[in-house]
Amino acid sequence: MRRTTCVIAGGGPAGAMLALLLARAGVEVTLLEKHDDFLRDFRGDTIHPSTLQILDELGLAEEFHRLPHRKAYGMEIHTDDTTVPVANLRRLKSKYQYIAFVPQWEFLDLLTTAAKRYPNFHLLMETEVLGVIREGDAVRGVRYRDASGEHELRATLTVAADGRHSDVRRSAGLVPVEHSAPMDVVWFRLPREPEDPGVTFLRVSSGHMMVSINRETYWQLAYLIPKGGFETLRSQGIEAIREPVARLLPFLGDRVGQLRDFEAVSVLSVVLNRLRRWHRPGLLVIGDAAHAMSPIFGVGINLAVQDAVAAANLLAEPLAAGAEIPEALLARVQRRRTPPTAITQFAQRVVQNRLIRPTLSEHPRQVRLPRDISRLPLIGFLARRFVGFGVLPEHISSPMKSHQV
Repeated sequence: MRRTTCVIAGGGPAGAMLALLLARAGVEVTLLEKHDDFLRDFRGDTIHPSTLQILDELGLAEEFHRLPHRKAYGMEIHTDDTTVPVANLRRLKSKYQYIAFVPQWEFLDLLTTAAKRYPNFHLLMETEVLGVIREGDAVRGVRYRDASGEHELRATLTVAADGRHSDVRRSAGLVPVEHSAPMDVVWFRLPREPEDPGVTFLRVSSGHMMVSINRETYWQLAYLIPKGGFETLRSQGIEAIREPVARLLPFLGDRVGQLRDFEAVSVLSVVLNRLRRWHRPGLLVIGDAAHAMSPIFGVGINLAVQDAVAAANLLAEPLAAGAEIPEALLARVQRRRTPPTAITQFAQRVVQNRLIRPTLSEHPRQVRLPRDISRLPLIGFLARRFVGFGVLPEHISSPMKSHQV
């Protein structure tokens, strides 16, 4: 049995950022990650200006920009006959007028490496959280399993940041409200050649949608399919993926044969939900565990980071002082972060219902789009502001008290 001040379950963007912020504030913090590394292809890549600003405030912006990355100064939708600009980020009033595409594992390595510079930070990999420790109605830590067996880790505050299928959330009896999503995503990769387009974009055609992410040496491709339709797709054979890729992205036509079978693809079940209550006595839920986001707008990482900053701003000082954390203070974190979460999910549902659902329906139809959304009065401003900063961007106000080693 061990003890820490704050235990965080889940080494994704929310958990890693919160651990770093608490560690620099002098809080004894332990981060538990069930995998042996952060390397997973289906994690999001998009680091928006709001998160770049947070990295800047942490003094990590220069280090971040040394990672292999690509900059996107806008968002575009490519249809059969035109390109529709959605948001022109060059018009943002910000030091960072672009989205940086960085594999999420590189981003998480950056955060955890920075956290390791503080002696009061502890990272336990290959550590699976089994459930919470309860004392009456209060949560007092977690039970976990590692290579040596099962253990208990007691804590003043337990944070569930373990994703959309959160074991901690389930153990605490918190159940999210589900909102329907009309699609799932099939992930796969194909080689990239120097003469290929350089940008990441959304390709839309009647009955088909695909996102292409430029990862320099290869394309990470996301093919949208109707919700629950993966087994039907599989029954049609691998040609059911090869053919639309070659038609939607003709420059990849000579490479689709490298998709030999369905062993080369993964499926991500899209979930859109939100907890009514993000807390119990001694427990806070943030990130995807509190609100699973649709991949629309690519904002999942950034909302998770904003949750972590808001939580640290409110909780770092009382935790560092050794105080008990009243549930009312945890409720303040939820009140702070619920409006941007709800508004973002509402916008995602609008896009799902107005664009994705009719495009992928049994009787698909081509949705008519404006020629240039980015230049529409007010809408263009709101689009770039929403994509760049979100609804309520956070700034770091938690103190830096711990000394780096």
